[in-house]
Amino acid sequence: MSYENSTNIVRRRTFIKGAAAVLAAPAILHFTRAYADNPVIRVGHVSPRTGALAGFAEADDYILDGIAKAFGKGIENNGKSWAVEILSKDSQSNPNRAAEVAADLILQDEVDIIVAASTPDTVNPVADQAEANGTPCVTTDCPWQPYFFGRNGNPAEGFESTYHFFWGLEDVIGAFLALWDNPDVQKKVGGLFPNDADGNAWGDPERGFPKPLTEAGYVLTDPGRYQPMSDDFSSQISAFKSAGADIVTGNMIPPDFATFWSQAGQQGLKPRIVTIGKALLFPSVIESLGDRGIGLSSEIWWSPNHPFSSSLTGDSAKALAEGYVAASSRPWTQPIGFKHALFEVVADVVRRAADLEDSAAIIEAVRATNVKTIVGPVDWSKGPVKNVTKTPLVAGQWQKAGDRAELVITTNRTAPEIPVGGELQLLG
Repeated sequence: MSYENSTNIVRRRTFIKGAAAVLAAPAILHFTRAYADNPVIRVGHVSPRTGALAGFAEADDYILDGIAKAFGKGIENNGKSWAVEILSKDSQSNPNRAAEVAADLILQDEVDIIVAASTPDTVNPVADQAEANGTPCVTTDCPWQPYFFGRNGNPAEGFESTYHFFWGLEDVIGAFLALWDNPDVQKKVGGLFPNDADGNAWGDPERGFPKPLTEAGYVLTDPGRYQPMSDDFSSQISAFKSAGADIVTGNMIPPDFATFWSQAGQQGLKPRIVTIGKALLFPSVIESLGDRGIGLSSEIWWSPNHPFSSSLTGDSAKALAEGYVAASSRPWTQPIGFKHALFEVVADVVRRAADLEDSAAIIEAVRATNVKTIVGPVDWSKGPVKNVTKTPLVAGQWQKAGDRAELVITTNRTAPEIPVGGELQLLG
C-alpha cells in the first residue's frame, strides 16, 4: 500500500464543535479540549486493562490523567493549536479482542494515530490492523523480535505505517548473562517457554536463548513449550532436577509462574538464581508470593533511578514514579515509563507533521522521530531493523527493604548509564 493511497483510507476530521467534542462511547476515555472550532487530533489507545496481562495496565488511569493535563492546552502545529482526544479501549488480554477494538478505533472512531503496549498479544494485532488500514501506529512493551518477526516482517522491507520502540532478545539475554555471572553458580539452566508469541521467540533456536547460552558456555535444558495457564509443571521440574539446574529462566505470565514456583517448592527444586521475564516485573506478583518472592530476578526496562526525563512534562523518571506512588498508594511499576513515553512520541509527531489531516504526513513524522524520552532516546533511523528502535535494558532482583520488596538493579553491564543499586543475592 502506498502512502498516497493510505491517505484515502482514514477520513480526517478538521473540526469538532461544542458538546460533540466531549461525547464518549461506553468504555472509552475521552480527554478533549472543548473549545468550538478547534482542530482535533484523535489518538486511539489499546491496553490490557483486564485479564492475565492486567498488571501491564495497572497505571493506565494515572498515566492517561497526566497526559490529559499535559495536552490540556493543545499542541502547536503549523501555527494552529490542536486539541488531542484520547480514546482508550481494553484488549482484555486477548489478541482477538485487541484486533477487534483496534479495528473499531480505526474504522468507526477514525483515529488519526493508534498506540498500544503490553506484550505481543496486544501490540501485534493492533499493529496488524493499523498496517492493513494505513493508520500511523506506535507500540512498545514487547521485545522487538516477536513484534517484527511475529508479524512476518521482512528486514529488507519493513512495514509502512507501524513503528515500535523497546529492547530485543539480544538485550535481555545479555542482561541475564551479566546477572548470572557468578563463580558460585553452575552454568546449568532450565528454560520455561510457553507456547505463545513471547515464549516461542524466547525459545527459538536461532533468535532466542538457546544459541547465545550455548556460546557463553551454558547448558540449557528446555523441556519444550508448555500451554499457558498450565496447572502442572511436574515434568519441567523433574527435568531441571535431573539436569542439576542452578538457574531457572524463561518468559511466563504471572499465574503460570505462581503455579510453577509453588510446585517447585513442593517437589524440592532449589535453583540458586531464578530469572523470569514478564511474570516478575510487578510488585503485586512478588507480594502474592510472600517470602518466596524475595530473591527472584528479572529484566528491568525502567525504574525511578533511570537517568531520563520526559520531553513532554520535564519530569524525571523518579518524579513520575513517585507521583504514581503518591496518587495510588501502590508501588511503582515498570510499564509506567513506557506508557508515558508513547504519548511523548505522539506529542512530538503532532508538533512536526507537515499536515495532520494526511496519514502519509503523520507516518513520515513518525519515521523521522528523534526524541529523548523518559525511557531513553527514540530514534527510528538507527534500527536494528526498519520500523524498530531500541531502548536500554538492565537486570536486577527483588530484595527485602524493611517490610516490603524492592526491585534493585544489580547489573548494568548492558547499559552503564543506568546506575546499579546493589548486588545479586543467591537463593538458598
